[in-house]
Amino acid sequence: MRQALGIRAVAALLAILGWSLVATNVSHARGVGSGQGDASNYELLTPQGAGPFPAVVVMHGCDGINANTRRWAERLVSWGYAALIVDSFRSRGLTNVCNHGAMLPASVRARDAIEAKTYLRSLPNIAKGRIGLVGFSHGGWAALAASSSFSAVVAFYPRCTGSVPANTLVLIGSADDWTPSQRCSGRAANLKIYSGATHAFDAPRAERTYLGHHMAYDATAATDAEDRTRRFLASRLGR
Repeated sequence: MRQALGIRAVAALLAILGWSLVATNVSHARGVGSGQGDASNYELLTPQGAGPFPAVVVMHGCDGINANTRRWAERLVSWGYAALIVDSFRSRGLTNVCNHGAMLPASVRARDAIEAKTYLRSLPNIAKGRIGLVGFSHGGWAALAASSSFSAVVAFYPRCTGSVPANTLVLIGSADDWTPSQRCSGRAANLKIYSGATHAFDAPRAERTYLGHHMAYDATAATDAEDRTRRFLASRLGR
């Protein structure tokens, strides 16, 4: 009884932090990148069972794969999706492009995302016609660049250059001083601007300044963004 209560307490704490106790299968694969001649490293997480599962490619931000990247991958798995985390840095000898994002353009990382989709389509436990894409910051910029190749795209605080595509949901804060929300335009169904929210508003970390940019966790915005992401993916990937 005491053990059961302990498990429930841990589950409740993890739920508050955005984690899940849902069991996952984790595997690693290496895909060869075409065009640029680079290699992309993949980490695949799937729900328990045989599938086939709808899948989501996950593109990290300018500082590489971090706790929030993995938190979102686990969350996607808890919703019934396979989640493929793409590392765009390791094979290129990079660790961080936050102060020089142009050295790895969105077009290059968009190719990484499309190649990851091709890899997913080769797997027997993946529903080949139901593959989406989620990206964060620099990865959100890449997600916008690759949007025409996916059924559903969610871009968190990306660098916008105009109207949001119809198959894409952009989630961004009005107080984002890194990727200003004013550069994004779109319908209410495709663009949500959170009043007062900063860059990386969904990452549960202490308020901070990084490379001159203010970032703070916004629990209200993060909860709403999670719900919008879940519903948007479900509406387009059938989960």
